[in-house]
Amino acid sequence: MHKQLLFLFVAILAACQPEADLATSVSSPGGNVAIETGLSDNGQPWYSVSFNGKPVVGKSLLGLDIQEQNFKDGFKMTNTETRSYSGSWKPPYGEYAEIAENFNELTLHLANADGQKMNLYFKAFDDGIGFRYEIPEQEGLDTLVVMDELSQFQMTADNKSWWIPGDWDSNEHVYSTSKISEIDGTPYNEAETPIHTQRIVDVHSVKTPFIQMMDDGTHLLIHEAALWDYPAMHLHIDRENLLFNSQLIPSEHSSVKSVNTVPFKTPWRSITLAEDAAGIIRSNLVLNLNDPCVLDDVSWIKPQKYVGIWWEMHVGISTWDMYGSQDMSSATNRTPSGKHGATTENTKRYIDFAAEHGFDGVLVEGWNIGWEDWFGKWIDSVFSFTTPYPDYDIDFLSKYAADKGVKIIMHHETSSAVPNYESQMEDAYQFMKDHGMDAVKTGYVGRIIPKGEMHDGQWMVNHFRRVAETTAKYKIAVNSHESVRPFGQMRTYPNWWAAEAARGNEFNAWSAGNPPEHETILPFTRIKGGGMDYTPGIFEVRMSAYDPKKTEVVHTTVAKQLALYVTMYSPLQMAADLPQNYEKRLDVFKFIEDVPVDWQDTKVLHAAVGDHLGIARKDKNSDNWWIGSITDEEARSFDLKLDFLDDGKTYTATIYEDGEGAHWKDNPYPVNIRTVEVKKGDVIEVNLAAGGGAAIGVVAN
Repeated sequence: MHKQLLFLFVAILAACQPEADLATSVSSPGGNVAIETGLSDNGQPWYSVSFNGKPVVGKSLLGLDIQEQNFKDGFKMTNTETRSYSGSWKPPYGEYAEIAENFNELTLHLANADGQKMNLYFKAFDDGIGFRYEIPEQEGLDTLVVMDELSQFQMTADNKSWWIPGDWDSNEHVYSTSKISEIDGTPYNEAETPIHTQRIVDVHSVKTPFIQMMDDGTHLLIHEAALWDYPAMHLHIDRENLLFNSQLIPSEHSSVKSVNTVPFKTPWRSITLAEDAAGIIRSNLVLNLNDPCVLDDVSWIKPQKYVGIWWEMHVGISTWDMYGSQDMSSATNRTPSGKHGATTENTKRYIDFAAEHGFDGVLVEGWNIGWEDWFGKWIDSVFSFTTPYPDYDIDFLSKYAADKGVKIIMHHETSSAVPNYESQMEDAYQFMKDHGMDAVKTGYVGRIIPKGEMHDGQWMVNHFRRVAETTAKYKIAVNSHESVRPFGQMRTYPNWWAAEAARGNEFNAWSAGNPPEHETILPFTRIKGGGMDYTPGIFEVRMSAYDPKKTEVVHTTVAKQLALYVTMYSPLQMAADLPQNYEKRLDVFKFIEDVPVDWQDTKVLHAAVGDHLGIARKDKNSDNWWIGSITDEEARSFDLKLDFLDDGKTYTATIYEDGEGAHWKDNPYPVNIRTVEVKKGDVIEVNLAAGGGAAIGVVAN
């Protein structure tokens, strides 16, 4: 009898507990990552994260701001579910031949005061966490008008951070480094994702009353995955409280962020966790949070290296348009300027160069009509994507390239006139296939048409998916420029090869350029979402070579340009300089000829965000390894230990390194080439000049 009364008392006590006590947790398979989640006193969901026993994300509120609905608070927990998954998958290309996918998942089933349902999913991996919202199918709720998302990321220290300002229309910014409390995300007080932070803790000195700031080694990368039918996420900065609040990209003239049909799932919000910077590079968390491939056949999707008619326009020796700055009011005034880059003869020259040096493709920009009318004008119909300029014989060139074993890469600059592009896509992609082309570089320079839409808003995110779906139907791969930043989408649509979506090498040709640390930050930030078409390989790094009045320079040594082919991951790599510049230095160019673009394994040899990075990658199709080592504006030396080589094998290492006196600004050109025999466990010493690098091919004998 007493036991029955005690049981009843405990049951009543449990039923009377406030919602804040209804907390639950899930840990990663290895136990090093733990998520705790529950409901606050007012029924608002929250979560926190610990890593190796340390609190790295404090109590952070969750919820959705839905027009005329309450999906913020007043929730009760109706059920919880857990599941575990352990497996792996093989991407058709990438940094690894096989990717492990192991996680434990917790689902909270919630209901608000009106009985409306919302589910929260939490996945715990050994390298981080993901969470997302789901509004399941339910009676009386068909459409969601999302005013904003209420996800928070409460930092537990004033972390050192690498960030770019929140820009709703561009990702092409130089990175800043500061504490969270010093982030100035002008103009909206936002930072873009992915944002990388390194945890800093306050340590009270025993000997003095002063507080010392110390790095505890933990790195966090906040990003998103599976960004479909939803705006990209920025982070609004509460500097005083060291708090990141999610901020969805709106349309320019509307406070509505997203309109969705029920049932609906948001993208995953991801937090990659690592004990050091190298762990962030090794992580595949963002890829693992994306859905598996939806294409039945991926055998046609091949990584490649290419050259192209592109850099010559950036350095000013040719033009995209055929006519130059002439009076275009009458067709009678349309005479060629003589500077057009995409001519039949010039394209033949690039095809010959590609064939001679083993490149897969030739990008041709400026081939189609419309370039004379496009720049700086908000016009909804400029380009035709099936009509070449008169001096570009596409039928002849298609056959000429095919006979040489080279593919022409189509270029579609939309000038952000998206309805115009969508009205032509089917015809344009069929036109490509008719001419033997299976890859397209898309561009979205300028303000989006229709007016008011943003490059990273829901409307454009949906457009980019339509492009991925439609090109897949025609077996065409996409390299998107000025697009939404990647979010691991190449797992689901591997034909969406790569993107720019960051400040690329081109800025060095006509602006203040990218500082030497730029390439030591991108692999830890933007590239964690997917491959970047950075366009490395510039040998003539001073623009005064083309115009004595120009002062712009590429902020690297030539040796560093070689190393970028390994450190800046992309399944699509361009040898971006002019053929004549390569022909002057064929001994150095050989590294670009030889380096692969598809890998079976990746090792991090040294890493510090914004300072230096060394990566070794094993060729997908051989036992050969390729190494890139780069630094920022500081000269550095490293001993690269070759403990990843196979036992019992010997290798020939060809080392391309900064030559004597090399310096990114003062003397960028010297490259020393040397060859040594190596085996597993040997060490290669590299000396990197300021803004310099080393590139090494380790070929099995």
